[in-house]
Amino acid sequence: MRRAIEAIDQADSVDQLLGAEGRIAALYFGAFATMVRPRAGADDGELTFDFAGRNRRPPRDPVNALLSFGYALLAKELTVALLAAGLDPYWGIYHRPRHGRPSLALDLMEEFRPLLVDSAVITAINTGAVDPGSFEAGTSGVALNARGRKAFLNIYEGRMDQLMTHPVFDYRVSWRRVLTVPAQLLARLFRGAIEEYPAITTR
Repeated sequence: MRRAIEAIDQADSVDQLLGAEGRIAALYFGAFATMVRPRAGADDGELTFDFAGRNRRPPRDPVNALLSFGYALLAKELTVALLAAGLDPYWGIYHRPRHGRPSLALDLMEEFRPLLVDSAVITAINTGAVDPGSFEAGTSGVALNARGRKAFLNIYEGRMDQLMTHPVFDYRVSWRRVLTVPAQLLARLFRGAIEEYPAITTR
């Protein structure tokens, strides 16, 4: 991953950046299963938390169902933040505009995926908040049922309300409040008030 990140500075096209992102994502999700340790095994015929990589539209296993649901929640939060900052969430920079897709929200979401959604997914599985009975499998893939959605939302909302020290501005704030800052910074960047977008790095 470090070598792939170093190659980003030499990229001279969006396609090269997409290639670097794809390599990094493959490495990251290739190791994701090592962080998932459900408390109990599944009974015969039940869905399991085996994870062989990212899949979507539709998700084909419980871990991907959780990730997709969490990313949808996060995209909604950032769509609202962009609208409040006076920006159109459907005109992206890195994610190309597509009908009905909040591309700019997806741009901003990248730095928060592991910090908020992925960590909530790991917590939900490893603590037993969700179990194989929290999902339904059908011809359209695997989805959370009502019990599973409620359990995951409790974990996700708890994560959003958690306080942290903002690494750029050095004050204590909830992650929910942190999500309003990138949209405001991006608006200032577009208007020429700042020269660089300060992405969040926690470690």
